[in-house]
Amino acid sequence: MLWRVAGWVLAGVALAWPADWAVWRLRGAPMGTVVVSRIVVAPLKGGKEEYYPDGTETVDCSVSGFGEAGVGACWWVRRGRVVMDRGAGD
Repeated sequence: MLWRVAGWVLAGVALAWPADWAVWRLRGAPMGTVVVSRIVVAPLKGGKEEYYPDGTETVDCSVSGFGEAGVGACWWVRRGRVVMDRGAGD
């Protein structure tokens, strides 16, 4: 029974993205923008961190259920309007 349910869930997920892509293309591949705040995180001794605001940035997003065209979906980007830039670390 569990394998059957897992198979149906997997099939649903496998069909959801192509369907979303097709609807997105039929609508003319709509894109949007979201303004996000960028914060630079600097590591300190003892595992602590210090935060520096780095202004705002306009990010491209796709008006779809899933991210299309190499960018995230607008509804997902709006949920995380603060971008924490931790850098590569030295």
